[in-house]
Amino acid sequence: MSYPDYHTHTSRCGHAVGNPLQYVEVALAKRLSGIGIADHIPLLPEPDPEIAMGLCELGDYVAEVTSLKARFPGYVLLGAEADYRPGTIAEVRELLAEHPFDYVIGSVHHLGTWGIDDERQIEEYSGRDIDDVYSEYFELVGDAAESGAFDIMGHLDLAKKFGYRPSRSLATEMETLVARVARAGVLVEINTAGLRKPVREAYPSVTLLGLLREYRVPITFGSDAHKPEEVGADFDRAAALARTAGYSEYTALVESGTVARARTVIRALDPRGE
Repeated sequence: MSYPDYHTHTSRCGHAVGNPLQYVEVALAKRLSGIGIADHIPLLPEPDPEIAMGLCELGDYVAEVTSLKARFPGYVLLGAEADYRPGTIAEVRELLAEHPFDYVIGSVHHLGTWGIDDERQIEEYSGRDIDDVYSEYFELVGDAAESGAFDIMGHLDLAKKFGYRPSRSLATEMETLVARVARAGVLVEINTAGLRKPVREAYPSVTLLGLLREYRVPITFGSDAHKPEEVGADFDRAAALARTAGYSEYTALVESGTVARARTVIRALDPRGE
């Protein structure tokens, strides 16, 4: 059994390589059940060409992926990854509403102006209380989930990317986050990019994923591919992680045929992990 990959990027975001067709071709070659292109939409309020496309590129991006949807009907979806920042969520909503996205991944990459997963700003960790970083990050992810702007929450514990770990239990903060995500009714991805980062662990951790299962939060899959060859990477491990946490199903997305977002379909995890 193959799984869909809903979290992929292209060269438009400034820190990935390849075009959408190359990602689709790899998905087909790996016999994935579907693929979504979900590149970083423009970062607001200030653009950063090294981490997101510019406003002038967004229309071309939508047109390019829409063309692939017509070429591979029922297989390719038009997605977007949008940053949640409290001061710009209204503008992000307006930008998203201007285009026929099938789904939107909501992600927190910044605490204020600090990019917590940005290698250019990694030295900031040395002057921060790591426990506070996690607490603030989880709070913002909860806010993002409750904003109603997103369909999938991306890399739920991204704060661990560089291997910095909290010094105390964050069980209360994690359960509060999961309860908020559950009430918001959003999906959570198992993101395999963490296996390729210093932390060497998928997002979210098996502990956090177990809590999500207890609260009946539906899951889906994303490689966070920044190269075509990373499409579907380590999905066998992602499925095994899901089963370890108690999941027997995952959620797939199906184009609705209208300007509305894609509808969801529940599918069984392969018990063999294939």
